Amino acid sequence: MQILERIGLVLLWLSGLVFVFAAASKNDPYLISLRGPGNVALAAASIVAVAVLIRRGYWRRGLAGRALILLWCLPSLLMLATHASYEWRKRSVLQTDAAQAQSLGRHFVVGYTSFPEVALLAEKGLISGVYITRHNIVGSTVGRLRDEISALQARRRAAGLPPLIVAADQEGGIVSHLAPPLTRLPALSTLASLAPDVRARKAEEFGRIHGQELAALGVNQNLAPVLDLRPDLKRNRFDFNTLIGQRAISDDPLMIADIAQSYVAGLEASGVGATVKHFPGLGRVRADTHHFSADLDTPLQELEGSDWIPFRKVLAGTKAQLMIGHVTLTTVDPDRPASHSRRVIDGIVRRQWSYQGVIMTDDLVMGAIYQRNVCTAVVEALNAGVDLLLVAFDGAQSYRIFACAAAASVQGKLDAATLRDSEMRLMGRLLVD
Repeated sequence: MQILERIGLVLLWLSGLVFVFAAASKNDPYLISLRGPGNVALAAASIVAVAVLIRRGYWRRGLAGRALILLWCLPSLLMLATHASYEWRKRSVLQTDAAQAQSLGRHFVVGYTSFPEVALLAEKGLISGVYITRHNIVGSTVGRLRDEISALQARRRAAGLPPLIVAADQEGGIVSHLAPPLTRLPALSTLASLAPDVRARKAEEFGRIHGQELAALGVNQNLAPVLDLRPDLKRNRFDFNTLIGQRAISDDPLMIADIAQSYVAGLEASGVGATVKHFPGLGRVRADTHHFSADLDTPLQELEGSDWIPFRKVLAGTKAQLMIGHVTLTTVDPDRPASHSRRVIDGIVRRQWSYQGVIMTDDLVMGAIYQRNVCTAVVEALNAGVDLLLVAFDGAQSYRIFACAAAASVQGKLDAATLRDSEMRLMGRLLVD
């Protein structure tokens, strides 16, 4: 019996530590599933644990017993403190001076779960776009989501602000976040075995179907197609989300370019812009940047002669935007991911390639960025010439990330000339649309 009691006591201590960690980290993207009812359950469980421990006389068992009770008091207190910190940051962002809000807000595209909350961000100019995904349509209808998007655009017009970017991930295949109810198309890779003229026609048809359905919903930017080379490595058991082997069109860069150009043409003909991804390429890396840092060690000459051919061809032949991934291009800038590397973005894409279109980061909530120093990444990305910062998976993090940019602006850490150039590119995007 004493052994069982000791095991129970050890489990109580370990469980208490887990609860403390969860409470202190409740705003972390990895614990997004605990928000709402999960937070209530966690707080309630800690209170019940305290009551049971006191009732069973642990307070009278000396220092160890009292310490255990205090440990179980911490989760509720930490949750209150963490929530207060979040609300304070949110309030500070919402009270941002109108001129600064619009100056910095034009660089943010955010996911959302609360329509009133994102509507307030939109009409204050604190964001330039929204990201729509599966949770925006589950339990709802196409008509309701269409009305929400329309209402957001109406609020922008009333505030005298440019139309919102409304982005979605509708690649086809396993990344078809709005299907159903939209049409679930096969991956573009299924077209690779067709004759050249047939695959070009089918790829454009896929683009038109996606474009027409997205445009009818109010979406004006599709975060597709994927231009990464298909990897020849075995499956990485720690790749939980990137799954580029299932999403890549081909391992032939010219075939990727041909299919992607036709697909983008179909999107553009339907009034929807394309965003090609994930430069500098995920096909040669095994780490999943949703969770881990990843290095791309391949020499530049080899990348230019293979992996980057689709990017250069599609960017030159269409109006597509470019998404920069969180892979570190070690031969150019070994100290930071490409998504906030001036050497990569300004040095290669802007200067060597002469690409002056819009550049967007991959989701800043991904582990390769968020679990490092997201504030540094935000400042460096803007100073490198990135135009749009994507905060997709966990839109609530937009307050923290905006606060990073605002603090840097006040401290004079943002490059004014680079921001002016970015503003011109974003204005040019509106003229194209």
